Amino acid sequence: MSDLKLSAGDVTVGIAPDNGARVSSLVIGGTELLRQGPRYGCFPMVPWCGRIAQGRFRNGGTQHQMPLNSGPHAIHGTGRDTAWRVRHADETSATLTYELGDPWPYAGLVTQTFRLSEGALELTLGVETRSDSFPAQVGWHPWFLRNLGGEDASLAFAPAFQLERGEDHLPTGRRIEARPGPWDDCFGMPDGVEATLTWPGQLALTVSSPARWVVVYDEQAEAVCVEAQSGPPNGLNSEPELVTRLEPVELAATWSWERL
Repeated sequence: MSDLKLSAGDVTVGIAPDNGARVSSLVIGGTELLRQGPRYGCFPMVPWCGRIAQGRFRNGGTQHQMPLNSGPHAIHGTGRDTAWRVRHADETSATLTYELGDPWPYAGLVTQTFRLSEGALELTLGVETRSDSFPAQVGWHPWFLRNLGGEDASLAFAPAFQLERGEDHLPTGRRIEARPGPWDDCFGMPDGVEATLTWPGQLALTVSSPARWVVVYDEQAEAVCVEAQSGPPNGLNSEPELVTRLEPVELAATWSWERL
């Protein structure tokens, strides 16, 4: 299936149903903000975010093994590698879904929605169970271009703490004062994520979400990733949040922008 296209004024958004329902493009006033390529754009992280240690997690007394796709770990869920079904699409909004299945051991439905205006893109992502309860996480992994043809972007955010990262790239469990980048690190923002990327003289874009966690990855020259997510890396083990028949796991995020 070809990409869906949303538009509002001089803002356009591409969505790729067959490539993980990722945002494949965000163009504001003729300028592309997302790194291009089949692995980039902005993909949903579901039913987990970041790495699971050795790909293993427990649900009660049952241990499950996920395929390893990041060294000794499993990373970023299955949704980004899945074709999604378009449930609704019009000029400014879309809803896509996919059914959880192998290698994920539980039946469930994942729903992602997009709503575009001239000043913002609103995202929601949720998981509901078809059977038993299970731990899950949701979030987004955007690859914002570091440079739009002028000065490099700067990132402003004020986390309460940083999770110390071990040599295995997983949190040690220790909370430390936020350190300067470059980062591939998770930060705690108990009052919600608020992080602004500013391309001087061009654009300021703010990622906001009620999520309490944000991962920042800026170790590549091309892009800066600001990842609002419902739990920290390895959170299926360290801070599991359960999807039940009565309560799905859901998250919203908004990207809003101001032209400078």
